[in-house]
Amino acid sequence: MGQLTIPIGCDHAGFEMKQAIIKHLKDKNYSILDQGCFSTDSIDYPDYAHPVAELVENTEGMKGILLCGSGNGINMTANKHQGVRSALCWTTEIAELARLHNNANILTLPARFISVELALQIVDIFFATEFEGGRHQCRVEKIAL
Repeated sequence: MGQLTIPIGCDHAGFEMKQAIIKHLKDKNYSILDQGCFSTDSIDYPDYAHPVAELVENTEGMKGILLCGSGNGINMTANKHQGVRSALCWTTEIAELARLHNNANILTLPARFISVELALQIVDIFFATEFEGGRHQCRVEKIAL
């Protein structure tokens, strides 16, 4: 893994897992842009999804990470951005396919439904997998409105 910069954001339910992911990625020499939240105090997930989505949407080749309890709300919010393809992943296989076939540029994790150990494995697969292109390219191009 290299010198990539990764924006990451979460709601209160994802805070503890986010901290573990940040440590894991820093140990692998990634640069992290922590967009919050910064505690387990209840907050509104869109306030943290939009900054990550905007960075990914406006920075060529950037990929980010989002977390909330189920992963659904923060994922839905991120996908409102036209340049974002956020994938809710709860297995390594889904994360790999999200990159291979969908060129996902944000990994969303359901913090209340997976272990930290599994989350770290999913993160590693997501960032190690390249988009396959080919027959999948025209499909990805049809996503944006």
